[in-house]
Amino acid sequence: QRPFPWEPEARAVGVRRAATLGSDPRSPRALSGPGMFADRTAPGADVQSLWRSARSALCEAKTCQTEKISTAEAAAQSHTAQDAAVQTEKSKDAVQDFQQEVQVDYTGLLSFLQRVEDTVIKELNKNWKSHAFDGFEVNWTDQDETVLCLHTLSYPEAQDQNLQVTSVSWNVTGSVIACSYGRLDDGNWSTEKSYVCTWNLDRRGLNPQHPDLVVDVPSSVMCLAFHPSQPSLIAGGLFSGELVVWDTSRTEDPVIWRTGMTDDTHTDPVYQVNWLPDTKHRNHSRLLSVSTDGKILVWREERDGRLALAEGFALLAQQIPRSTRLKKMAWGEAAVGVTSLSFSHFEPDVFVVGVEGGYSLRCSASAQTPALALPRPGGSAPLRAPAELAFSPHAGPVYSVSCSPFHRQVLHVGHCQNLFLSCGTDGQVHLHSMLQTQPVFALQLSKKYLFCIRWSPVRPLVFAAASGEGVHLFDLARSVQKPTVSLKQSMSDCPVYCLEFNTKHTRLLAAGDAAGTVKVWQLSSDFTEQGPREINHLEQLASEIMD
Repeated sequence: QRPFPWEPEARAVGVRRAATLGSDPRSPRALSGPGMFADRTAPGADVQSLWRSARSALCEAKTCQTEKISTAEAAAQSHTAQDAAVQTEKSKDAVQDFQQEVQVDYTGLLSFLQRVEDTVIKELNKNWKSHAFDGFEVNWTDQDETVLCLHTLSYPEAQDQNLQVTSVSWNVTGSVIACSYGRLDDGNWSTEKSYVCTWNLDRRGLNPQHPDLVVDVPSSVMCLAFHPSQPSLIAGGLFSGELVVWDTSRTEDPVIWRTGMTDDTHTDPVYQVNWLPDTKHRNHSRLLSVSTDGKILVWREERDGRLALAEGFALLAQQIPRSTRLKKMAWGEAAVGVTSLSFSHFEPDVFVVGVEGGYSLRCSASAQTPALALPRPGGSAPLRAPAELAFSPHAGPVYSVSCSPFHRQVLHVGHCQNLFLSCGTDGQVHLHSMLQTQPVFALQLSKKYLFCIRWSPVRPLVFAAASGEGVHLFDLARSVQKPTVSLKQSMSDCPVYCLEFNTKHTRLLAAGDAAGTVKVWQLSSDFTEQGPREINHLEQLASEIMD
């Protein structure tokens, strides 16, 4: 009888296990007496596993534990496809009904048309004569209710000199914006170098701090104007009184015309330039300039690169209409300093000027009255006195005037009522009719200066004003008391000196400020889509002063 069931296995494995059991004093074998077991050393035996080798023989090396997955691309999950205009099945009955000839009662139809003919013609004539939808254009684009800043443009070198943006202008294509740098605040800056910069907003990779063109100018540039038909020509008025025309397509020397310093040149800074059509030479243009020396001069192009004086006007206090003469001035102040000018869009000989004395003056380019002699007469062309009417004044100098491109009301032969806006240092906006001295309304817009005002080119009741606080957008259809939207040009209260609407891309408005930046604003659809009766509303505003 086996004392332990595992004894055979113990012998097969080795003596090391048996010796251990026999030497244990607690083992039963240790109690059977000495000599029953003896210690000896035997070699070990290795037993290989047949199960593992047999199992591994059946295994195959694979990259995954599943069978190969087969895939196929298909455009649809269905086995068959068919094109159809609708998702419903065709009805044979419907096709048959459609193909059947429609029965028309022509006799009854003719009788009906004869009965309603007079009524329909009457209503059509009434609609044809209606003005309910005058000026209304259907706009299929998405509506945008916000005003966004698309670009903030600047020239770091000009900003390092603390120069300000004095003027902005769009070229005829509406894709290029130009700005002039100078300084409008106090200081001895007449000899400072300045710049004219341009950016093409349609150019890929536009760098807002790297202009496409930079023109160095030896004197501060006070105003700019792109040519109305040639997109590369820019005219500028300088602090020195000179006029310069640049061709931006020329990289070497862009100056193509200039007045130089002659007896005809302005003796004060030039604050506005305008391109005029040349009636004698269809392919040429003339330049008009205004200055605080009291002169309004018209220049023609010469082949040698000079701008020669063609004709001119002079404003003197003694020749302002008596009923509204400006306050008495000493002889040395006889010239009335002109700060701005705007031509009527309907009478090419009529224009309005703003002057330092606070008045707006209606003038005529066809005036023939000679101007009185100036303290420093000089000049190669005789000057004429153009002033016809002075309007109710502002409480300070007028900085900007703008004639409406929409309103025109013929009252009687030879007289046309046209509206214009004016603004100045008193912070007020005046809306005037050219036939009345008193304003249609006077709005106190700001406690700070107003530097520029412009009518919208597409909305008769919309205009924009630049102030010491920012840009203000007005919609007179909503309110004549306060701006519809006021835009902050910068985080600080930075004065905005100039602004211009884009006549091609009518949702764009550019504004330049004292910090040396130009912001291009995208207007909301509210400011660019004309309502059905806006012209009538504008006429009603104008007629209030006539009643």
